[in-house]
Amino acid sequence: MNTDQIYSLFKNSAGINTDSRSIKKNEIFFALRGDKYDGNKYAAEALAKGALCAVIDDPAFETDGTILVDDTFLELQALALRHRKVLNVPTLGITGTNGKTTTKELIASVLSKKKKTHFTKGNLNNHIGVPLTILSAPADTEMLVMEMGASHIGEIRLHCNIVRPNYGIITNIGAAHIEGFGSFEGVIRAKTELYEYLQRTNGVAIYNDSNPLLTEKIFHLAVKAIPYSHPNGTELNVECLESDLFLKIKTVYKNKEYIMNTNLFGYHNIENIKAAIVAGLVFDIPMEEIVSAVEEYKPENNRSQIKTTGRNVLICDSYNANPTSMTMAIRSFLKLNGDKKAVVLGDMLELSEKSEQEHFKILQEISSIKPENVFLVGQIFGRIAANTDYTLFEDVKILRDYLINRELNGFTILIKGSRGIGLEKLYDVF
Repeated sequence: MNTDQIYSLFKNSAGINTDSRSIKKNEIFFALRGDKYDGNKYAAEALAKGALCAVIDDPAFETDGTILVDDTFLELQALALRHRKVLNVPTLGITGTNGKTTTKELIASVLSKKKKTHFTKGNLNNHIGVPLTILSAPADTEMLVMEMGASHIGEIRLHCNIVRPNYGIITNIGAAHIEGFGSFEGVIRAKTELYEYLQRTNGVAIYNDSNPLLTEKIFHLAVKAIPYSHPNGTELNVECLESDLFLKIKTVYKNKEYIMNTNLFGYHNIENIKAAIVAGLVFDIPMEEIVSAVEEYKPENNRSQIKTTGRNVLICDSYNANPTSMTMAIRSFLKLNGDKKAVVLGDMLELSEKSEQEHFKILQEISSIKPENVFLVGQIFGRIAANTDYTLFEDVKILRDYLINRELNGFTILIKGSRGIGLEKLYDVF
């Protein structure tokens, strides 16, 4: 059975599912393989639970209701591309080292004011999440906003060939996942694959012209581009106003001033908000509705998220961390009013040979905080800070046990670290 035939089944199905445990009636089960699993083994289970059919790539598991293909992953991509072509709607692709998820959600919030917008849910931005996001787009979708992640060179190119973005945003390029990219130059090469795709297809880049690296790449690749400072040829000014916990923004456009009271923590989020404002203007969303959408957006998934526990205020930013995002979060935190502040920092992972150097820089950033209010988690911080007065913990479990017996009250606490450290397991002890 070829892709067109599977697509005919897809149009009359309840959607695609790659997890037999959550399969619903009339869904198509795709038996994907991984390093530690083989979805082919669960095809019969999916069919027994009511799946319309099961797409497999191992003939040993053929039975009534299975569709045998050469490679289920490649078939999933081909099916997503087929659906993308059928949708034929304006599509904005977003990548970058920091802020791509928040930027994506802010933009989706803005565009949804006027267009039926389908966008990447959560962090489904990898080689499986991207095709699944496209395939979950309803037939009446008017706009696609697609987040595209990468940990190796070539992944953004692959995503672009499926997503086929007409517009693209690179939020920024920084040091993250160095192990996968090989070097910072490798990160640059990987992220700018989005610009290369837009250049080849006559697409448009929306870019932060206050970022020298992005500006250089835009002009070097001769990509059609819209700068943040002059969307639609009209000057746009966006700046942070004095505020405490939540970011407050002033925007001036066409000689009119707008104030945005956001639910976001951290001055670094101004770049994400700029991207959302510009994207809204490019797609003809009135500024008043852009302001409303930005103010309505509430972050989730432990990204710049504020939680009040009854005893303390938590700044939950533990979904991921790299040197740039960690530094920006700490600097914003240090500007907050009040003496009772504490930080819980977890290791930044996948930095290769730059790891210890970058962790040492973070120690310098927190040097003004009282040592008794600093909790460092992970083996890398453990090595770098071994001769300091900071309290060190090998893992989250040990810190959790420590905090249970050391109650903090009335503190504002920044919690930041790589996802692999699992700092979110601490929230309930504060």
